[in-house]
Amino acid sequence: MPISEKGIQKKQSIIGGAMIVAGTAVGAGMFSLPVVGSGMWFSYSVLMLIGVWLFMVLGGLLLLEANLHYEAGVSFDSLAKNILGKFWRVVNGISIAFLMYVLTYAYVSGGGSIVDLSFQEAGLHLPAEWSGLLFSVVLASFVIVGTKQVSRISTIMLGGMILCFFFATSNLLWEIDPVNLWLPNTDSHYAPYMLAALPIGLASFGYQGVIPSLVKHYDKSASQVIKAILVGTLLALIIYISWLVVTMGNIQRNDFINIINMGGNMGAMVGALTDVVDSNLLSKLLTLFANLAVASSFLGVSLGLFDYLADLFGFDNSWGGRIKTGLITFVPPTVLGVFYPNGFILAIGFAALAGAISVAITPALMALKVRKLFPNSVTFKTPGGATVAWLVLIYGVVIMVCHILKMLGLLPVYG
Repeated sequence: MPISEKGIQKKQSIIGGAMIVAGTAVGAGMFSLPVVGSGMWFSYSVLMLIGVWLFMVLGGLLLLEANLHYEAGVSFDSLAKNILGKFWRVVNGISIAFLMYVLTYAYVSGGGSIVDLSFQEAGLHLPAEWSGLLFSVVLASFVIVGTKQVSRISTIMLGGMILCFFFATSNLLWEIDPVNLWLPNTDSHYAPYMLAALPIGLASFGYQGVIPSLVKHYDKSASQVIKAILVGTLLALIIYISWLVVTMGNIQRNDFINIINMGGNMGAMVGALTDVVDSNLLSKLLTLFANLAVASSFLGVSLGLFDYLADLFGFDNSWGGRIKTGLITFVPPTVLGVFYPNGFILAIGFAALAGAISVAITPALMALKVRKLFPNSVTFKTPGGATVAWLVLIYGVVIMVCHILKMLGLLPVYG
């Protein structure tokens, strides 16, 4: 923490922490929201997002509460071990590794579809499986070379993504047909589709992994971390609702069936939008935004997986060590992306299955445990007491059950 000339600690900017939260949450996964929300349509989609946002904020506050009882900078893995023991550390570790692997594959799938769309717009054709391979090989090389290169290119991509999103959505808002949004979707037969969409909603607010970093960044100031969480997640919520307005306001509900039949992939989603917008520039902005979104998401998730596996297997930072880590990081999801190129939505759902453990169930269990370990603690406590912790835990279980029921074909799925 920097010190001023008067010896008083300067407070770090809330905006900086909020951008970390929003940047971690918002990514290529937002392209799945209109697809999985097409059954329940706009009103129920917004209602679902607000509910998920509330539970994910509470999950983050529970993790913050647990983290404040330990030194700043302690990792999520160490927190699970110290608070819940070795067994739950293994469970949490497996869920995080599975989550990152599945997301890496999801972004190979989504990236391949966007690369394919980009080639088609340029009058070229590349098979979907080769598009995913090209996407993965090019970006994986940056991760293997080093974190500094990833940081530089991610900063450039994030800036470009924000600009493209702003210009594309601001223009698309003028094109929306309000009748599309306000279909009679308050009818009860629209509501059941919400259950199958809940896991995707959880996957769209996955920021909790950065909380230990925020605790260190703000020198264990609970109030500043809370503000960063609230501002960052609200920004993500606004972006998601804006995206639903843009997509559902321009694409007919029935047209989403074609997108779903194509695997719900990013290329299909962007292609459907460009088909209804009579503007070559706008189409290029949308395609560029999608490319930047999936590439930045891929780099962030795969870098985390790369570092996790390097630590797990004890590979050093030499060229030989980084290449070995790169092979076990990128070969499995890339091979899966080549042989199953249209699994974007499916993969995001599986990510939510694992994420429910690490972002809801584990934080709730840790908060309940630290209250027993430190009964006289005066540090921050999540409002609502044990009731809120149990509600978040139950929410995580509900998400897992919904995904399993969906996989078994026991929940209604649109299309």
